[in-house]
Parts: sequence; C-alpha cells; structure tokens
Amino acid sequence: MTAGGPAAAAERESRYVGALVGRPADEVYAYASDPAHLPEWAAGLAAGVEHEDGRWFADSPMGRVELRFAPPNDLGVLDHDVVLPDGQVMSNPLRVVPAEGGSEVVFTVRRRGMSDAELERDAAAVRADLEALARIVEQRAAATA
Repeated sequence: MTAGGPAAAAERESRYVGALVGRPADEVYAYASDPAHLPEWAAGLAAGVEHEDGRWFADSPMGRVELRFAPPNDLGVLDHDVVLPDGQVMSNPLRVVPAEGGSEVVFTVRRRGMSDAELERDAAAVRADLEALARIVEQRAAATA
C-alpha cells in the first residue's frame, strides 16, 4: 500500500503525453533544446523567452517565471524546472526518444493538486504543444529538403 493512502497516491499521479515526430531524435532534440524556440511551440510561453545574465525567463499565465534546463546531453533529456513567481519549483520531465519512422517526444504531466478536469486540460494543452513541436520540426525539414 502506498504511504498516505489512496488520496496521496492520486496526488502523485502522472500522465505520459507523447507525440510522434517524423524526424530523427537528434534533430528534434537540437530544435527543442534551444530555449529561444519555446514560444514557437509552447503556447504557455507564447509571450516570449528572454536570456538575461545566463538565465532564461518567460512571461507565462502564472506571471514571470524562470526556466532552468537540463544540460546538453546525447540522451534526449529535455527536463526543465519552472520557477514560479512565489519561488515554487515545478520540475517537468521531457524526453525525445527514437521511434520507428523518426522519434517520439514524451512529457510527464503531474497532477500537482489538480482536479480530474484540470489534469485532463493540462494533458490536452501539453499534447497540443508537442503536436505543434512535431509540425514545426517536420516543416523545417521539408523546407530545407
């Protein structure tokens, strides 16, 4: 049994949201790992991302947030922390993995005190962002072919 009972277990629930991309994983990683590209595919950061004194910031629906990214790597790890205006840190696992015909981008959506409806909305928003990322990377490749 999980410590804390069923309510605590539900609080730790995660959803894995993915999108297939018809491009190699290293190509998707190269594009998605550049924070300057985030406003192009992450709707919650559409207002823009700024690099200041070696740190990344964005205006989001939650206010101005700091974005901290995993160091560059060959494993497709795009994990990032979002530091909210109140100092709370939201860790977000994100991966690009090879898949048949290209790759898959997978984001872990964590419940974090959300209702079922809020979790579904959050997962749908992430899915839309990942699908936008896939379209952009595929279109960029087609434009240079």
